[in-house]
Amino acid sequence: METPPFFWLALMLLLLPDLLAGTGALRGNDNGETLPESIPSAPGTLPHFLQEPDDAYIIKSNPIVLRCRAVPAMQIFFKCNGEWVHQNEHVSEESMDESTGLKVREAYINVTRQQVEDFHGPEDYWCQCVAWSHLGTSKSRKASVRIAYLRKNFEQDPQGREVPIEGMIVLHCRPPEGVPAAEVEWLKNEEPVDAEQDENIDTRADHNLIIRQARLSDSGNYTCMAANIVAKRRSLSATVVVYVNGGWSSWTEWSNCNVRCGRGWQKRSRTCTNPAPLNGGAFCEGMSVQKITCTSLCPVDGGWEVWSEWSVCSPECEHMRIRECTAPPPRNGGKFCEGPSQESENCTEGLCIQDKKPLHEIKPQNIENATDIALYSGLGAAVIAVAVIVVGVTLYRRSQSEYGVDVIDSSALTGGFQTFNFKTVRQGNSLLLNSSMQPDLTVSRTYSGPICLQDPIDKELMTESSLFNPLTDIKVKVQSSFMVSLGVTERSEYHGKTHSGTFPHDSNRTFHPIHAKNKAAYIQNLSSLSKRSEMRATGIFGHLGGRLGIPNTGVSLLIPHGAIPEEASWEIYLAINQDEASLQPEGSEVLLGPQVTCGPPEVTVSTPFALTIPHCAEANSEHWNVRLKKKKLQGKWEEVMSVEEETTSCYCLLDPYACHILLDSFGTYALTGEPLSDCSIKELKVAVFGCMSCNSLDYSLRVYCIDNTPCAFQEVISDERHQGGQLLEEPKLLHFKGNTFSLQISVLDIPPFLWRIKPFTACQEVPFSRVWRSNQQPLHCAFSLERYTPATTQLSCKICVRQVKGHEQILQIQTSILENEKETIAFFAHDDSNFPTQMGPQAFKIPYSIRQRICATFDTPSAKGKDWQMLAQKNSFNRNLSYFATQHSPSAVILDLWEARHQHDGDLDSLACALEEIGRTQPQNANLTETQIEESNFSYSRQNGL
Repeated sequence: METPPFFWLALMLLLLPDLLAGTGALRGNDNGETLPESIPSAPGTLPHFLQEPDDAYIIKSNPIVLRCRAVPAMQIFFKCNGEWVHQNEHVSEESMDESTGLKVREAYINVTRQQVEDFHGPEDYWCQCVAWSHLGTSKSRKASVRIAYLRKNFEQDPQGREVPIEGMIVLHCRPPEGVPAAEVEWLKNEEPVDAEQDENIDTRADHNLIIRQARLSDSGNYTCMAANIVAKRRSLSATVVVYVNGGWSSWTEWSNCNVRCGRGWQKRSRTCTNPAPLNGGAFCEGMSVQKITCTSLCPVDGGWEVWSEWSVCSPECEHMRIRECTAPPPRNGGKFCEGPSQESENCTEGLCIQDKKPLHEIKPQNIENATDIALYSGLGAAVIAVAVIVVGVTLYRRSQSEYGVDVIDSSALTGGFQTFNFKTVRQGNSLLLNSSMQPDLTVSRTYSGPICLQDPIDKELMTESSLFNPLTDIKVKVQSSFMVSLGVTERSEYHGKTHSGTFPHDSNRTFHPIHAKNKAAYIQNLSSLSKRSEMRATGIFGHLGGRLGIPNTGVSLLIPHGAIPEEASWEIYLAINQDEASLQPEGSEVLLGPQVTCGPPEVTVSTPFALTIPHCAEANSEHWNVRLKKKKLQGKWEEVMSVEEETTSCYCLLDPYACHILLDSFGTYALTGEPLSDCSIKELKVAVFGCMSCNSLDYSLRVYCIDNTPCAFQEVISDERHQGGQLLEEPKLLHFKGNTFSLQISVLDIPPFLWRIKPFTACQEVPFSRVWRSNQQPLHCAFSLERYTPATTQLSCKICVRQVKGHEQILQIQTSILENEKETIAFFAHDDSNFPTQMGPQAFKIPYSIRQRICATFDTPSAKGKDWQMLAQKNSFNRNLSYFATQHSPSAVILDLWEARHQHDGDLDSLACALEEIGRTQPQNANLTETQIEESNFSYSRQNGL
């Protein structure tokens, strides 16, 4: 039913004085009046709040909204910090509660950041609602309004710990100050730590992480994450290493005395394997070998006394004599005297008569039998003697062709590339490194030169034999501090085993060159990349990996072992783009090297491959900003990364003449550079070619100034071969500054009466922009010389190439223009055309077994920081270490990068030095062998080990 109009009129008259007073207060505080706290009311129900304002936080500059709703209510107003909010700042809505028929009023206001910041009071900024009805007023709860924030720095970052196994780990974390207070979460190796699923971990105690009993699996990098409604903050990572201290095993039994007689020693040993030290745990204290003295009675062999006198002649016409084994008698296990102890003979010289016959005529049957036995025994002994002599001669001749080898200077990594001294000894001689007898040094042989180290290609793990025994049938004993540190048993004997082939001997191997339906497109795509065969290369690669290179260009591709899945092979191609539209650098950028394409794009690799691209910039981060760009399918180029950028997508190592890039996908890549100052330098190669012109008296000189990259020079060489040009002088290097000054090329000191050049053509000037972007087309200047007479066959002059206010180079030309007298100058000082493609183990400088041991050693976290990070730093990989941290085996990727950097020099010595430098600080408590006890002068040095 509709309410009569007079009802509202009566109500307004009743409340008019109070409403007028309230309105005056809402209009401002000029008169100092305020709304009444209560209105005299009749018996009934006061307004009650269905919704009261909640505490709120202002995030950045976004205002917040406070709401309240009351029933029954005629008016609702907000009071903030004790003052009424102006009615114009209110937004009110009125509705009817259908169940009770009472009026429901809702009001809300906005509170801005400026209002909160301008308030200065003893407490937080607050607001509350006041609701009126004809029965009186009601007040809501006070809602506080605060500005939300979160400081950047943690009040306390977690600190790394080294704890023994089963010890307690406590990592403290005090998050940054913030409103509201930040909530803390722990990460282990970038994965959240769930304390609810692991009863051994507790994170409830004041944001700290507590591990009650440390396990080996608890080793890792821990990070404290703090977050509130404003932001997230990340603490510094704390490395936790759970180590195991070594423990001694039980003693072995005492050995026998080492001497047969006299004073000697007995020994017993124990090993530090109960348990073995792990993760930097302490090595066992004490001796691993104990010795005690022992005394053994020397055996005394018996000796015969002198013969006794002959006895009287017996009736049998014989007399005898005896001797005793008492000079001396055998003692302590000595041998008894050899020979008969008595002797008898006829005492009448055959004149004695027995049975009426002279004794010499008597031939008893037993004497004849004894004579036959003696005859046969003599013949058998002769046969045996002949056989022994034949066998001895055979063994002696065979021993002359076999060598026991003592490696005087061996290294675990560089042994295959150093000079080895092999001292020949007789077969069976064990006088290697450690012997009580001196070896025969009168005969020696020296083998010098590279010794090929090849890994086995089957599934069996390669032993250390192929590292130390590159030659067949040679025994090698090596003491190497590096191999000792990698766990190789000291003084072990290694036997080499040669393997051949590239792919595993598996008849079920899957081969994926290209699907048949894509074969034509693949060939067309590859042929379009480069029309010249010397600017591309292809090869079939499988699980063993390999190296693919374009000869004489400096461009190569390294596919690591295991990058391609097993049972799969791909035909990989590598090409330099010459005939396609070149990358057009933006702004002041210049192209620093060739555009390189590798593919096919559909190949996926499990570990990054290394792409090497030469460049012509003088690498300096203060003068150049070098970027890597990749070509999209639409033909556009996108920036992959800056060389100085920290990223986990790829890795760029900028060397003086090449950039080694670790990538996960194939495609087309290029290096660009943005000069940051006038001191930025491009390295140009200056080369002079000459040839006879159509006119027999003319001779043409062509001076090239090209980017100092092998591929740019290869292109010039190819063009000159077609023109019949001859390289007249070894190319020289010119530093061309980015100072906008031009390049001048001139011919000087031409013999005046033998040759002439057209006036005003002896000097040519090339604009700066033409030189600075010379990679788009080889820059050259041609000079035409004319000889006065055909009798002139020699040309002598100077070519001066200089940049205005810059560097200068002078090339001295001294050549014969006759074909049969030309002196050939090698185009390339280091020709790598014979090894464009290598597949399998021979493609890598580091043997696979040694590589595995290095990875196993340095991938494990170390309490002293001797892990893959130190391996990277010792090899001058000091930047963007976060990239390696994301890899499954950081050490393997570091070694792949080392392989790419040292593909030409194979400088294994530098890697060995780095490993030795890391190992110098390792604990020197090692198991003492018998040799180490006896030979106190033996030391692990680089000459005798790594």
